[in-house]
Amino acid sequence: MNEITTRILKILLMVFAVVLASTIFYHLLFQDYETENAVYYEVSEGASFQGVYVRNESVITYDGEGAVRYCVEDGAKLGVGSIIAEVYASEEQIDLRRRIAERENELSVLRQVENRGTSENAQPVNLAQLISEQFRNVIRYRENGDLSAMEDSKQELNVLMSTYAKITDPKVDYSARISALESEISRLSERLQDPIKTIPADRSAYFVSYADGYEDKLSVDRISQLTADELAEVNDDGTDVSADSHAIGKLIDGYQWYITGVFDNTKLRLSEDDSAIVRLNSVQRDLKVRVISLVSAGDVTKTQGVFRCDQMTYDVVQHRTERVEILKQPIEGVRVPRSAIRFKNVEETVKKEDGTTYTDTVNAMGVYVLVGEKPEFRRLDIVYEDEGYYLSSLNAGSGYVSLYDEIIVKGVMADGE
Repeated sequence: MNEITTRILKILLMVFAVVLASTIFYHLLFQDYETENAVYYEVSEGASFQGVYVRNESVITYDGEGAVRYCVEDGAKLGVGSIIAEVYASEEQIDLRRRIAERENELSVLRQVENRGTSENAQPVNLAQLISEQFRNVIRYRENGDLSAMEDSKQELNVLMSTYAKITDPKVDYSARISALESEISRLSERLQDPIKTIPADRSAYFVSYADGYEDKLSVDRISQLTADELAEVNDDGTDVSADSHAIGKLIDGYQWYITGVFDNTKLRLSEDDSAIVRLNSVQRDLKVRVISLVSAGDVTKTQGVFRCDQMTYDVVQHRTERVEILKQPIEGVRVPRSAIRFKNVEETVKKEDGTTYTDTVNAMGVYVLVGEKPEFRRLDIVYEDEGYYLSSLNAGSGYVSLYDEIIVKGVMADGE
């Protein structure tokens, strides 16, 4: 390599170093951007109110003579002809059936324990774990108010504990108790009498074993006529149901029931036919509802709403009114701070009704994002706005802000080109 070539290379290297240093210096002094990552965000507005439950209900009565024994639980779905209750000449007959059922349950447990296959295959360590698990289930079901599931768990717990006692102590023998139970059940059964009458369901419906006096007033046909004052007077204790009515319960038609009440819709901004979520004090899980009607109750913060629900549960039918929290379906999007908002004239293609297109210039809202070291404008497709931020659609497409973009919130170029 000759001397001239060497000098040229040195000069080129010096020029490159100067340009590189100048670029770094320029970015440090004149392009000091402050950025914020575009992240996923979800928002759900809510409001709470005293909700009143409206259902199509009809009261079931009888002549008042004799003692009533229910054959189904509250919230049970009945078919036409299903037996709701049996009427006996005295309470003694009902007590006899209760005692027989208790002894039959115990007998079933002991027979299962005495089964040779059960004892031979059971291991103490495994049983101890199952006993602990079933005990926790009993506590959980009791706290949740699920009495039916709690009884099932108690039955299973009894089987496990009896089996554990038998396989850990060879002296344990339930044969004598089984014989005694079989004899007692036989003696009690001899005293049983047929019911003097049965009360069947005349249609397919849900059953509830009480009447609260609101059955006619709070019907689906009257829901649009109910006023805010009338709703405020409804309580969970019911009205005075006449003793002469001899009501033993009621039938609830269909799956659908309604919640109505006065709430603040200024932030929720629910519209008719919207979907929403409600949380009730008596129900452990969220329920889905649809907005049927929204009527002003004389104040911008007071809207009387009607919401339809298609999920019927035991807990719901135990109440006429309770505190309700309503939530709008969550809105998701890309979170964009208001401080980053800028406007820029951009060209967009507009499609006419006849299918032809033309190009138009619009002043679009958006943000500048860093692509490498260069700011580029990205538009917003706003799905929600708050005092401090906007949410832009997650799938707005090319030219719009997207997840993980570096949004410029402060900097020279962030004010436009």
